[in-house]
Amino acid sequence: MSSNRDVFIDDLKAWRHDLHAHPEFGFEEKRTSAFVAQKLREFGFDDVAEGVGGTGVVGTLKRGSGNRSIALRADMDALRIAEQGDLPYKSANAGFMHACGHDGHTTMLLGAARQLAEEGGFDGTIRFVFQPAEEWGRGAISMLDDGLMERFPFDEIYGIHNMPGLPVGVFETRSGAIMSAEDNFEITLTGVGGHAARPHTTNEVLVAACALVLNLQTIVSRRLSPADTSVVSVTELLTDGTRNALPGTARILGDARSFRPEISAEIEKQMRVIAEGTAHSYNVEVDIKYTREFVPLINDSDLVEEALAAARTMLPQENVRIAREPMTASEDFAHFLKYAPGVFVFLGNGDSAPLHNPSYDFDDSGLLHGVNFHKAIARRRLPAA
Repeated sequence: MSSNRDVFIDDLKAWRHDLHAHPEFGFEEKRTSAFVAQKLREFGFDDVAEGVGGTGVVGTLKRGSGNRSIALRADMDALRIAEQGDLPYKSANAGFMHACGHDGHTTMLLGAARQLAEEGGFDGTIRFVFQPAEEWGRGAISMLDDGLMERFPFDEIYGIHNMPGLPVGVFETRSGAIMSAEDNFEITLTGVGGHAARPHTTNEVLVAACALVLNLQTIVSRRLSPADTSVVSVTELLTDGTRNALPGTARILGDARSFRPEISAEIEKQMRVIAEGTAHSYNVEVDIKYTREFVPLINDSDLVEEALAAARTMLPQENVRIAREPMTASEDFAHFLKYAPGVFVFLGNGDSAPLHNPSYDFDDSGLLHGVNFHKAIARRRLPAA
């Protein structure tokens, strides 16, 4: 038995390293999707559908006569980040890397697929959902628009994300809001540029842009209730100026995070008031684009209790934790929860580099924990007769 376990762990590592070495951006995961589909067919799956929502894969596994179904989801896409370091399985695709651990998420779900296909132990239908383009915030929507719920219906859904800073072997989730919405904004200021030596002959925008960046910080600190968690971050300031020329155009880009639609609406409202007022005071024109990319991720309270109970069957009790606060990061897993209740959980990745860091790597010692949680929740929610 130990030998079989060691071989299985070696297989997991080999799959993960292969995926890590061949990262693909959202909706470009052709090699990754083919890898996943091939493995599912090798495992003897009843049905494997490719091209769902572009490059998504859905595998279906049925056992017994139960009429209930659940979904287990993993994301497959990588980021446009140049990997640092000298790992033996370092990214072979220049400018792309698995800096968020989706190689590990895909591997954990493949491992669970293999063992559940071999061992059974459940009664009903499991949908294994391998999703593209999570980082874009478009992959879940694309699969849903492609008829995911009609073609592969399920009653509830579960997802996992690794978490740097949380020890390997520690499981964490919470009821209600666990991850935030993400809104994006782009504010363009337009004036008249000119020579840096003669600012009085121009109507340049850089000073106005700098003032606006600072003014936007008052939205959360002065215009929203301290009881409502939210974040407004300016991430880029771009101009058409140069060293000795004052710019005539400036673009301010960033994002906002919140947990309730009414707070998102208030952030947009206050942003428009501040941007228009700042532009008026500096005598420049302003254009504001505000879009909503991710919705809040709200865990189902009853299913959270089921997820915690499943985790306690595979980990020491002290390693199964309830998160005290939601995160202001976002996840498009939230879109699935519009159609079925579900739970999103975190598994520790130890003392690794942060997510989206060029030195990040998924910790292979956490792979088996993810496999075991997928198996445990599937068998708990679809108990064998």
